[in-house]
Parts: sequence; structure tokens; C-alpha cells
Amino acid sequence: MKFIDEAIIEVHAGKGGNGVAAFRREKFIPKGGPSGGDGGRGGSIYAVADRNINTLIDFRYARLHRAKNGEQGQGSDRYGAGAPDIVLRMPVGTIITDFDSGETLFDLSRHGQQVVLAKGGDGGLGNLHFKSSVNRAPRQCTPGIEGEQRKLRLELKVLADVGLLGLPNAGKSTLVAASSNARPKIADYPFTTLHPQLGVVRTAPNKSFVMADIPGLIEGAAEGAGLGHQFLRHIQRTRVLLHVIDLAPIDQPSEDDEAVGKALAKSAKALVAELGRFDKGLLDKPRWLILNKADMLTDEQRQTRSKALQKSLRWKGPIYLLSAMTREGLSGLLFDLQAFVDAQHSADVADEQPDVRFEPDRVTPMPSQEPGHD
Repeated sequence: MKFIDEAIIEVHAGKGGNGVAAFRREKFIPKGGPSGGDGGRGGSIYAVADRNINTLIDFRYARLHRAKNGEQGQGSDRYGAGAPDIVLRMPVGTIITDFDSGETLFDLSRHGQQVVLAKGGDGGLGNLHFKSSVNRAPRQCTPGIEGEQRKLRLELKVLADVGLLGLPNAGKSTLVAASSNARPKIADYPFTTLHPQLGVVRTAPNKSFVMADIPGLIEGAAEGAGLGHQFLRHIQRTRVLLHVIDLAPIDQPSEDDEAVGKALAKSAKALVAELGRFDKGLLDKPRWLILNKADMLTDEQRQTRSKALQKSLRWKGPIYLLSAMTREGLSGLLFDLQAFVDAQHSADVADEQPDVRFEPDRVTPMPSQEPGHD
């Protein structure tokens, strides 16, 4: 299925049916009195968050959603039938914005959440409502009210606990595939990932978190280079960012490992600058460094490059040395992520500020290749 994360739709609620002015006409019953019924209510349009949907593709091609009008009232005290409502199912994480004003109307952040996009008009009143002791034959009735009409922008921000950030071919898709049952496309050319991929990482029978892989970001993305900032919105909701760095890039000379480390630091700084150009709030998120493809280097090269990288970045946060392809060093990262996410969830449940003091090991060394090691 094609991944669509933006759509523009129009919603037109139904008009309420008109009330009628009618009088009771039966043989042998003179002056039967008013009997005009009310009009039916127009159909409303609702949006419901559904966790079984992960794209807005249905709204890319069906842009106009119009509910039916309510039926007109009738004589003999008969009310018009109300029109059926329309329910639009959207992915969890959809933000609904008014197209004209730019105001954010709703944020569908939990499964089953239901909101009214356009309210149907109320039906008009029949003349039976206007009878009184001094007005026994009222001829007044009111028309139905028009339903609401809106033009809306739908924007999907996937809900994930962990977001992957990095240059093309850094090994992000391999990391998702090694950590979960997700099977993103993996190839040896840049921009293999063209749309976000989600994977559920299960660390225990009753413990898991969601990891999101977005297409690679390159310098100049703000000007549209590569895929630009098109998919960065999908990591705005994450609790922690994993900055994946290819420790053995093919475009860097391998003779001087310290120089390679400094070059990697320069690329990392450029990527973080692009992150800030999109949303400065992303710079405040917890960010861990993941030095990937360590299996392609010797122990000495790993240490030299990682130390040069840390020194150039002045990095004091968590850093992990691993190989997503061979899964060496991966289990330690996943268990630390699970602990971090659990701590964040506990803070949210307690209605506290997410000031979680979880501190993983600053450096997770590459484990030795022992038989049966996971």
C-alpha cells in the first residue's frame, strides 16, 4: 500500500429538513388544529482514530465527503427522518487543521477517539410548536438550518517511541529489521527508504516499544535536497532519537582513522543543523549516538574512529557501538531503550513532567564474538 501522510478534504454536513405548516383534516372533526411536524436533522461527519489504519491514502482520492439532508416534516404530526451520519476512519496520530485559518482543530492521538468535523443542521419547526390559546391556527414554520462546511488539511504524524535519524545508507533500515518483525527495503544505494517504516520491538512477552525509520536526511534538505524535510514530522512525537552513524563509510579514506572520525562528526553536525531548521523543538529531544557497521572494522579502528568522533562532537550523551547486520551489541541498546521508554510512560501516567533521570551506560562496548551470543 502506498504511504500517504498528507491530504486535503472538504466536509459538508447535511441541511436540516424544513418544518411544515399543516392542519388536521378529518371528516366530522372541524377545526382539527395544527399538525405540521418538524424537519429531520441533517447528517453530521465524524472522524474516528483507528490503529488498524496507517496511511491517509483513502483521503487522497476521495476528497469530498457530503452527508445527506434531513427529510422535511409532514402533516399529521409526522416528523421528518434524520439523515445518517458519516464516519471517517483515520490513522492514530492524524492532526486535523482548518485549511483557511491554519488553526489546529483536533489531534487524534489515541485509538477510538471520535471528533465532529462538521455538525449537521437542526431540522426546522412545524406549526404545531406555535399553537397557543390566542393563536389556534398558526401558519408559522421554520426552515432547516444549513450544515457546517469545512475545508480541512490532514497531516499524519506516526506515533512511535523511538525515531531513527541519519544519513542515507547509515543502516537504519537494517537496524529496524534486526530489532523487529518489520521488513523494510534494504539495498546498497542511497534513499532506499522512501517512506516511514514502523517496527514493534519486543524485549519481553509483556514489554515492547515502537521504532520509526524515516528516509535519510542530507545537508541542504531545507532547500529540497534529497527528500527534503518531508518526513521529519514523523519523529516529532518520539521520546528519544537514535542518531545512526555509518562508522565505515565507503566515501571516506580508511588510512587515517582519526580523519575519518572527524569527517563523520562534520556530517553529523550538518544533519543536526538540518534538524533545527525544520523544528528547533527536535533539538531538545534526548538523542543517542549509534555507531553502526562496526563489524567492518578492526578493534583498533573502532576505538580510534569513535574517540575522534566523540571529541569532535564534544559528545557526552549515550553512545553505542554495534553492528545491526550481525546484531552484535544490539541487545544492550534495546534493553536500555525499553527501560527509558518505560520510565517515560510511568512519568506520563503519574501526570508528572517527563524529567526522567534514566542514564544508560555512556559507552556500550562491542561484545566479543562468542558462540551462541545474541
